[in-house]
Amino acid sequence: MKTIRTALLSFGMSGKIFHAPFLALHPGFELLGSWERSKKLIQKEYPQAISYPSLEAILEDKSIELVIVNTPINTHFEYTKAVLLAGKHAVVEKAFTVTAAEAIELDAIAREKRVKLSVFQNRRWDSDFKTVKKVFEQGLLGDLVEVTFAYEQHLPDLNTKAHLETPSPGAGLLRDRGSHVTDQALSLFGMPDAVFADLRIVRRGSQVNDYFDMLLYYPDLRVRVKGSFICREMAPAYILHGQLGSFLKKRGDLQEDRLVAGEKPDAQNWSGEAEGMEGILHTLRNGEVIRETVPTEKGNYLDYYEGIYQSIINGTPEPVTGRDGINTMRVLEAALKSNEEGRVIPIF
Repeated sequence: MKTIRTALLSFGMSGKIFHAPFLALHPGFELLGSWERSKKLIQKEYPQAISYPSLEAILEDKSIELVIVNTPINTHFEYTKAVLLAGKHAVVEKAFTVTAAEAIELDAIAREKRVKLSVFQNRRWDSDFKTVKKVFEQGLLGDLVEVTFAYEQHLPDLNTKAHLETPSPGAGLLRDRGSHVTDQALSLFGMPDAVFADLRIVRRGSQVNDYFDMLLYYPDLRVRVKGSFICREMAPAYILHGQLGSFLKKRGDLQEDRLVAGEKPDAQNWSGEAEGMEGILHTLRNGEVIRETVPTEKGNYLDYYEGIYQSIINGTPEPVTGRDGINTMRVLEAALKSNEEGRVIPIF
């Protein structure tokens, strides 16, 4: 099996938790190492890995084929551009870029250089969203009328990572968690005609938006995409109402919690959810009203990297394309403009 020699641009939480375990598990990847600025940690978990002293060292290593750009959002454009111009494939953490113009430029460079470019929107492979997607694709609710996708947590204290709490073009909950639920919505429903958004700062001492509420306008559908850090008790994260019925699903995927706890993704029953987290389907089926729970689909972020492998080796489309990333940035930009101007923003 051909292997793809891969390097990370950071071995902080995202590198250690979301990328390295899956790259190490998938037989099609060889994790060569990571750029490490001060702390040299990667070799403690991966003894054969290299601690690269700089981005230039990674770009100059001709054996590296794929680079994971998992640094702060405001560095994504600069670093990804350098990676692509060096002729290497790139996986970029969310949010893809700061602006849609940056996303468009990166996509154009990747096409020109004939390398693969993908955004790491791993929440498409969460167990809860995969269940929602299955119910939607089966048409169990009839024509949809109203949908809510929410990413709510109870994190009232400020993050200890300064770049997440310091005002900058890439900071704020909208680009962080908001990029996930926006991508999920667009992956099911496509681009909306227009966007209206309300952004707020609600945590004590916060200087960046930590609450967002967006309304995506489609011809016969409204999709509400929202997020907040001050929800101690959370409503279902996914609410779908159609002409025939409704589907409600709590956010129940355990992958992040298990990874943070130090578990490896090859563990038995990796994608299971806690008991009682099944979605509720209340709809009309064959002329009869039914109300029942829906078994949760299996989620696994390894499937994202399988998609990356197939894309690089066999030329299939990336699991999340550069165009997907552009569309998400266009919606987020429209949301920022809507909040600033207090009006609905058309998307052309």
